[in-house]
Amino acid sequence: MFIGEYQHSIDEKGRLAAPAKFRKQLLRGVVVTRGLDNCLFVYTRTEWEKLVSKLAVLPVAKANSRAFSRLMLAGAMDVELDSQGRIGIPEYLRRFAGLGKQVIIAGLYNRLEIWDVARWEEYKRQTEGKSNEIAEALGELGV
Repeated sequence: MFIGEYQHSIDEKGRLAAPAKFRKQLLRGVVVTRGLDNCLFVYTRTEWEKLVSKLAVLPVAKANSRAFSRLMLAGAMDVELDSQGRIGIPEYLRRFAGLGKQVIIAGLYNRLEIWDVARWEEYKRQTEGKSNEIAEALGELGV
């Protein structure tokens, strides 16, 4: 399980050190793809395969299904951790997420998210400001 918030730097070659506590889970490789809210999603291969199996059964005739599948699959990249526990983030994905040198790696149970620090702080500020509304809406769903 991935949880927590970690600040790291991306080096000049686009490499990002994975948080030490997650490296063992990431050793078999990861898939990095475009995420929602202008961040990147990072999945273990096992979690990626679960997601892909769900995307594969979405109806091709539905525009939203096609769009979401394209977002997730066309931008995806298989990545191996190097000997120092770093993930190479392709330039097109860094550009998509607007990543600068400083990033936040957020653990969200079955995936990691990579955010530009400024975007993460703005997202948190907005979300925390609506926390009561969000909690009430989720309460209606039994959360």
